[in-house]
Amino acid sequence: MSAPGAVNYAERLGIGGDVIVQEIGWDEDADTTISEDIEDAIGQPLLDEDTDELCDVVLLWFRSDDGDLVDSLVDAARNLSEGGRIWLMTPAPRTPGGVQPADIAESAQLAGLVQTKSDRFGGWQGACLSGTSAKK
Repeated sequence: MSAPGAVNYAERLGIGGDVIVQEIGWDEDADTTISEDIEDAIGQPLLDEDTDELCDVVLLWFRSDDGDLVDSLVDAARNLSEGGRIWLMTPAPRTPGGVQPADIAESAQLAGLVQTKSDRFGGWQGACLSGTSAKK
């Protein structure tokens, strides 16, 4: 339970109830408060990056030196259920490891995703990405 006045990251991410969430790219620099808040909201641990289980949301931590963003997004989308979304968390632009918004938008498009919103989560920038196949 969050302290009064504390930021509810899970609520801001639109995550709650019996949603299945996979976490990819976690490292010591990731904001554990975000992960823990999601676990509290869904009442279960986050799935690790090695799972084959379908999930509703992928929490993808990515830094500019983690490799190719398009490849990371394609890999993250593999376990998404229909209508699922990826929350791409990157260090804020102009900070070590930060990714420019234009690079995120271009990489998302190349991976077959569209950005539906973005928000700041402490020292991390979040971009919500959804599959384009939802439009039938």
